[in-house]
Amino acid sequence: MAAIQITQVEKRYNSLRALDGVSLSIEEGEFFGLLGPNGAGKTTLISIIAGLTRPDAGRVTVQGFDVVTDYRAARQQLGVVPQELVFDPFFSVRETLRLQSGYFGLSNNDKWIDEVMANLDLTDKADVNMRALSGGMKRRVLVAQALVHKPPVIVLDEPTAGVDVELRQTLWKFIARLNREGHTVVLTTHYLEEAQALCNRIAMLKTGKVVALDTTDALIKRISGSLLVLQLRNGVLPPVLRPLLVQPKEFRSSNVYPLRVNDYAEVEPILAVLRESGAEIEEMQLQQADLEDVFLQIMDGELLR
Repeated sequence: MAAIQITQVEKRYNSLRALDGVSLSIEEGEFFGLLGPNGAGKTTLISIIAGLTRPDAGRVTVQGFDVVTDYRAARQQLGVVPQELVFDPFFSVRETLRLQSGYFGLSNNDKWIDEVMANLDLTDKADVNMRALSGGMKRRVLVAQALVHKPPVIVLDEPTAGVDVELRQTLWKFIARLNREGHTVVLTTHYLEEAQALCNRIAMLKTGKVVALDTTDALIKRISGSLLVLQLRNGVLPPVLRPLLVQPKEFRSSNVYPLRVNDYAEVEPILAVLRESGAEIEEMQLQQADLEDVFLQIMDGELLR
């Protein structure tokens, strides 16, 4: 049984098609990445998974429970960390987490609450009112709220947006531990290095459609080998080398050329062609392809699903 099964989900907001036939199967125990530019449909999809928005068509289940027809059971299986900093200003951190436990019918949950707070470095803030916390501390409480009922499926929607390095390291250490213990984790993030380091499998959304779905390693291998980045003094790339040219967005200078190479042995023949053409190399770098390169090329339509 899949932890989350998404089948032909569609969602419109007036004339905007936010989701256009999205189908995904996220297996139990996966650390799954959901990536895409702003407006791709990620948050809409998460809202549907969490039961906050109803799809116009299609079906979503969490641990086998339909998020529409069996909402209560599906929500019990799920812990969601939203993008927005939403909090009740009248309670302390511990009171907030006790209240959240109560929503899931849990009493005498302090042992787990203490463990969650300790793992998120919130212990010394346990009795502090939520209004007095910094933005980063409020973000930690949001994570703790999502985990108070030990959900088998954890959804993190931009959990480290605008927070410091310390929180990122603390959060990922704890979430990685929960994943090792069998929890399914779904992550959306604009920090692609986080997705590359953490996620076993990744789906990329663009304009409401899945445009890539594969393991992280397989996606990166779509860009063969490395990038040989050449900056030429005379700005002329010989025509024979142009089939190797890729265009990540960070390379926009007219005399900078990123070339795809499979291994180091291909570098010398490229240099020989340049010497023969009379082109002068001003600067040269060999860069290993990463998830960001793949993401940019897929979003530009250069790599097919």
